[in-house]
Amino acid sequence: MKKVLYWVMGEKAGRTIVGTWNWLWGMPVEQGGKVAVAVAEESLQAMQQSVHKLATAVAAQDGAYKTAKQKYESKVKELQTFEQQARIASKSGNEEAARMAMTRVIQTEQILPQIEEMVRQAEAAVKASKEKLNRERMKLESYKTDMQNMKDMSEVNEALGMIAKVNNEFDIGSAKSQFEAAKGAVERRNLKQNALAELSENPAEKLQADMERMTIDDEISRRLEMLEGSNNKQLPGN
Repeated sequence: MKKVLYWVMGEKAGRTIVGTWNWLWGMPVEQGGKVAVAVAEESLQAMQQSVHKLATAVAAQDGAYKTAKQKYESKVKELQTFEQQARIASKSGNEEAARMAMTRVIQTEQILPQIEEMVRQAEAAVKASKEKLNRERMKLESYKTDMQNMKDMSEVNEALGMIAKVNNEFDIGSAKSQFEAAKGAVERRNLKQNALAELSENPAEKLQADMERMTIDDEISRRLEMLEGSNNKQLPGN
């Protein structure tokens, strides 16, 4: 499935979609990598859209509330008008007009408390919605800051990863360790061989050999002296 998405959407878009799916289904997103940043950015965009929709809904609520409030205020004015009409009609002796106006006063008085309560509820609802909108906007601004920090951190992680890669590629520490280990092994072997050679040599045989060598040296010196003396003796007869 991933290969098909990468082929159709391109690797970058494909990785973003797959990462989003993993995030939605609770699967782990790549630790601190580009996919995590892309998923976070896409989630931030979704939050921005939600906040925008909420703002639109709150504006509609506020408009409906203002309309209801105006209707209530209009009804209050109607009540005042009907009361004034009833008063004028009563003073002028027009009983029928006075009764009709008073009937309207009574009907308006009956409906007015219900409208007032509805307006009060609408006002409370709009106030709560505005407070929620403000909270969501503050959260969104906080997430925007986090998003920028996340991008910066991701770039730093990439830089550190590149530095670590270069250090690993050109690290001669292991080679140095191997060289030192080999050198130590050779030196230890040399010491061991010298020790074995000294142990394998018989001290008596060595003394005997030294004496024989000294005897031979003396004999050689004596013979050379004799040869030299015989040569000197033959010189006058020439």
